[in-house]
Amino acid sequence: MELIVLTAPEWLPDETAALSALFEQGLQRLHLRKPAATSAETEAFIAGLPAAVRPRIVLHDHFALQPRLGLGGIHLNGRNPVPPSDVTGTVSRSCHSLAEVAAWRDRLDYLFLSPVFDSISKQGYRAGFAPEELLRAAREGIIDRRVMALGGITPDNLARVRAWGFGGAAVLGDLWQGYRGADDLPELLRRFGALQRAADFGR
Repeated sequence: MELIVLTAPEWLPDETAALSALFEQGLQRLHLRKPAATSAETEAFIAGLPAAVRPRIVLHDHFALQPRLGLGGIHLNGRNPVPPSDVTGTVSRSCHSLAEVAAWRDRLDYLFLSPVFDSISKQGYRAGFAPEELLRAAREGIIDRRVMALGGITPDNLARVRAWGFGGAAVLGDLWQGYRGADDLPELLRRFGALQRAADFGR
């Protein structure tokens, strides 16, 4: 299963060093989501990461940076629902219903469906789908390898994500909870390693 990491929406201490360490440990795709950041702040942040990882970075904002910096792709959302014409990488999108997935799956490279489980990072954001609903969607071909589960992802529930037919999962809260800076890097890498092992199990 593919394992995607989303950044925390706020800036974190020593964040570029933490992300560089995650890339060194095998992170293949990072979604850079900082809704309040300016284009200049986003570009400066990317400049703090190794140039070699730029093809593995997907932007949620400031899409003009994607072709100019050689980034991996862009992610459509409520703030930015339309891709620019000069995008050279992947185009993905957030979905919050199975009807949205059915409408967009064949038009984009991959999709996020959320919330699959109760959110860890957003208090009160509850799972939006019953297990039997997800299984039925997989049987009908709505959920497939291009659909990534988002919301409440932990090592303990990745087996269910696989059983429901998702091609992977995107993680936010389980990874970044408790991270406050460089002193927390070992625990961050431990959490990521546990997610990696769960995602690889049964591959």
